[in-house]
Amino acid sequence: MSTKKTVFAGFFVALGVLLPIAFHAFGPVARILSPMHIPVFLGGLILGPVYGLIVGVVTPVISSFLTGMPPLLPMLPMMVAELGVYGLVSGLLSRKLNPWLAMLGAIICGRTAIVLVLLLFGEMLQIKAEPIAYVWGGIAAGAPGILLQFLLIPFIVKRLKMAFSHNELLK
Repeated sequence: MSTKKTVFAGFFVALGVLLPIAFHAFGPVARILSPMHIPVFLGGLILGPVYGLIVGVVTPVISSFLTGMPPLLPMLPMMVAELGVYGLVSGLLSRKLNPWLAMLGAIICGRTAIVLVLLLFGEMLQIKAEPIAYVWGGIAAGAPGILLQFLLIPFIVKRLKMAFSHNELLK
């Protein structure tokens, strides 16, 4: 384990807790823009799959316990699965693909993880919706956030990687 990567993972977790708090100040915009997803993608794309997975799993758990967002039930298990997969898959795919394609693959896999959670635990989570319809509804409602993520994250990743390459910060 790299101490530098662990510190940055902690930073991304903290950002993942603080961004939604800031966005919630503007009302329901946080639900639409999914600000917790941004630092998870950054963690995966910059730090790699292992740290991306850690950031994706730890962020919603800490946020839930500190802020109540996401609610413990029914949202937390779905968000842990989704964001954990986002961090893992974006980290894996970024080794061979550009950030946009890595994010697209991660989103597809992360949404698939939600479907699996709903298929396996939907009744226990008291979610009556059909899993595929639930996920498509989430995509439709979150489309502005997905667009924002595709516009913002690859440029942040490029800038951070350029900055890191000059001082070998993450090596």
